[in-house]
Amino acid sequence: MKFIDETIIDVASGDGGSGSRSFRREKFVPMGGPDGGNGGRGGSVIVIADKNIQTLIDFKFKPLWRAAHGKSGSGRRKDGLSGQDLVIKLPVGTEIFNNATQELVCDLTEEGQEFVIAKGGRGGKGNVFFKSATNQAPTHAQTGEPGEHFRFKLNLKLVADVGIVGFPKAGKSTLISKISAAKPKISDYPFTTLTPNLGVVQGKFRNFVIADIPGLIPGASEGKGLGFKFLKHVERTKVLLFLVDPFAIDENGEPISAWDNYNQLSKELTNFSEWMESKKKIIAISKAETIFPVEERDAIQKIFQGNDQEIHFISSLTAEGLPDLLLNIEKILA
Repeated sequence: MKFIDETIIDVASGDGGSGSRSFRREKFVPMGGPDGGNGGRGGSVIVIADKNIQTLIDFKFKPLWRAAHGKSGSGRRKDGLSGQDLVIKLPVGTEIFNNATQELVCDLTEEGQEFVIAKGGRGGKGNVFFKSATNQAPTHAQTGEPGEHFRFKLNLKLVADVGIVGFPKAGKSTLISKISAAKPKISDYPFTTLTPNLGVVQGKFRNFVIADIPGLIPGASEGKGLGFKFLKHVERTKVLLFLVDPFAIDENGEPISAWDNYNQLSKELTNFSEWMESKKKIIAISKAETIFPVEERDAIQKIFQGNDQEIHFISSLTAEGLPDLLLNIEKILA
C-alpha cells in the first residue's frame, strides 16, 4: 500500500429538512388546524481515529465527503427523517487543518478519538410548532438550515514510542526487521526506504511501537533530500534512537567519525524542531560486527563518555547488543 501522509479533502454536512406547512382537512373534523411536521436534521461529518489505518491514500483518490440531507416534514404532524451521519476513519496521528485559515481543527492522537468537523443543518419547524392561543392557524413554516462546507488539509504524523533516526545506509531498516515483524525493503543503496516503517517490538516486560524514519541527510532540516516530508514523523515519538554508522563518509568521500555523525544527526533534528532537544535519546553504534579490534571500540566509547553520552554497540546481523538495547528502551519508556 502506498504511503500518503498529506492530502486535501472537501467535506459537507447535510442540509436540514424543511418544516411542513400543512392543515388538517377531514370531512367530519371542523377547524382541523395546522398539522405540519418538522424537518429532519442534516447528517454531521464525524472523524474517528482508527489504529488499523496507516495511510491517507483513500482520501487522496476520494477527496469529496458528503453527509446525507434531512428529509422534509409532512402533514399529520409527521417529522422528516434525520440525515445519516458520515463517519470518516483516519489514522491515529492525523492533524486536521482548515485549509483556508490554516487553523488546527483537531488532532487525533488516540485510538477511538472522535470529533465533529462539520455539523449537520438543523431541521426547520413545521407550522404546528407556531400554533398558539393568539395564532390558531399559522401559515408559516421554517426551511431547514444548510449544512457546513469546509476544505480540510489532512496531515499524518506517525504515533510511535521510538523513532529510529540515522543517515542513509546506517542500517535502520535492517534493525527494525530484526527486532519486530516489520519487513521493509532493504538494499545496498541510499534511500532504500522511501516511506516510514512501523513495527511492534515484543519486549521482555512490555511491547512498544518503533518507527524507521527515512529521508535524513545533512541539510534535511532545510529541505534537502526528503527534507521536511518525514522529519515531522519524529515529533510524535517518545524516544529517539540515534543509529550511528561508524564507517560513514561525507559527500566528498571523506570518512566521518561516529561522534561527528551523531552531532550532525542531532543538529538536523534540533534545527527542525526545538522540541527534539527535550526528548529522551539512546545512541547505538551499528554494524558492530565489523569493529574487530577492542581498541577501536574503546576509542569510540571514550569520545561519547567524555561528552556525557552512553552508547550501545549493536549488530543487526549477529544480534550483538540488541537485548541490552531493547531493555534500555523499555526502561526509559517505563
